[in-house]
Amino acid sequence: VQLQASGGGLVQAGGSLSLSCAASGRTASSYVMGWFRQAPGKEREFVAAIYWSGDSTYYADSVKGRFTISRDNAKNTVALQMNSLKPEDTAVYYCAAGLRGWYRRESDYDYWGQGTQVTVSS
Repeated sequence: VQLQASGGGLVQAGGSLSLSCAASGRTASSYVMGWFRQAPGKEREFVAAIYWSGDSTYYADSVKGRFTISRDNAKNTVALQMNSLKPEDTAVYYCAAGLRGWYRRESDYDYWGQGTQVTVSS
C-alpha cells in the first residue's frame, strides 16, 4: 500500500485546512487509517483514526471537536478537516494504514505516507 498525503500549508490561527491521504496498491478496505503529527523537537503523536469499513472514528483529546476524519471508499482516500487551528497544531502530519485493528500507537500501523507540513501562525 502506498500512501500520499497532501493539503498542508500555512494558515492563521483560527483558520482551517483540509488534508487528504490517497491510498494505492493493495485495496485499503480492511485497513484502519490514521493521522499522526510530529512537531519540532517532539515525538510523533496520534491525531485521529477511522476504521475503513465502518464509521468508527477516534480523536486525540487535543483535537476533539476541531478536527474531523472521514473516508471515501470509492476514491480510496481519507481526509482530515482541521478547523479552529491553533499554533500548537503546527507539525508535520502523516497518514498511516494498519491491519492490526488498533489505532492509537505508531506500532499499530504498517504503512506510512510522507509527511505534509502544517504551519499555524499566531
